[in-house]
Amino acid sequence: MPSSGVFIVLYDEETLTLYIDRGVYGFLMSPVGEVIAPQSRHFNALGDYACVREGTHIFFFWKRHIVYGGQAIGGRDTGAFFLNGQLSPMGIANNAPLCWDESNRPGYVPTNLPGLFSVPDANGSDKEKCQPYLIRFRDNSGLKGRWIRSDDLYWRLGDYGYPLPSNAIQGMSFCTLTPRETDIALSLLRGSVRQFPIQSQETIQLNGEPLQFAPNHSVQDLAEAFQEHLFTNEAHLETSVIANPTLLPTEMRPNSGDTICRQVPVSPFKPAQMDRADICYYSAEAIKDGTIPNVLIELKNVQAGQSAVGQVDRYLEWFYRIAPNEASAIRVYVFAPSFSRRVRVNTYPDQITLMTPNGRFVP
Repeated sequence: MPSSGVFIVLYDEETLTLYIDRGVYGFLMSPVGEVIAPQSRHFNALGDYACVREGTHIFFFWKRHIVYGGQAIGGRDTGAFFLNGQLSPMGIANNAPLCWDESNRPGYVPTNLPGLFSVPDANGSDKEKCQPYLIRFRDNSGLKGRWIRSDDLYWRLGDYGYPLPSNAIQGMSFCTLTPRETDIALSLLRGSVRQFPIQSQETIQLNGEPLQFAPNHSVQDLAEAFQEHLFTNEAHLETSVIANPTLLPTEMRPNSGDTICRQVPVSPFKPAQMDRADICYYSAEAIKDGTIPNVLIELKNVQAGQSAVGQVDRYLEWFYRIAPNEASAIRVYVFAPSFSRRVRVNTYPDQITLMTPNGRFVP
């Protein structure tokens, strides 16, 4: 089974110690109601949570340190995250209890609503934040709190002359890791003697049992969701199918134990934003040590045209450039509610499949 890991960026030592000690992490997000604006980043953040599965390794990134937290607990074949309170559409719909509340931490200002607090931003302005989703983890490896310098990892990743999620994390606070990145980080941590403090003096504790995500907490049928325009944006669709892959046609679902990553760089290093694939699966039959996906999925929230095929053509061109002997084994899917009648798959017909909720689309 390939390794699975996530990088979580933190900005102060006290928060890092608290999360490692309690085995809980919650990303600070703006509160939302039952309706989310299309420009909201809410589902972009939730999409990272959705990739986590039971056993996923949790690494915290703080001031050029990589600190080990533990292994995620939760679902094996669905998103291993928990709903925390009712400051998100999913929390409201499922009457989720509030079990983790950082309102009274130093520097935070509580509001009259439990779980909602003000936090100063980089400009010193107070912003209301909450933690509607949680990752829980425990350590069964003896590495809890062990740390390495981030350079130790990046020097090793320099053996690969193409971007990987962890070295394309700039500007992000959370990213999924390929199996090879995870394995290298674990190997380095096992050889390290550096230990980060793991006993927090803060009083916050997990109060009760948060509601674990289950498939019936979200979208139930993709065809119906498309017809009723239920998806707020493409990130909403992405999050839904990662958290619950059974929504997808059978041939597009990951195998049990596959590593799932989202927003994976599929391009050369370049000064502007790198091209990123929506969803990638990494299977036991590793390609380039598990740095290149076995399956790539490009999602469209509206009818797809020839430009969508051109996009995945470019992805495959890049894979053939960096892995010419292995790239023919990569399967690529373009998934959309429908396709234009003029769509054609010309360059890689044996590798690219067009899919709708009802199955294959044949031009």
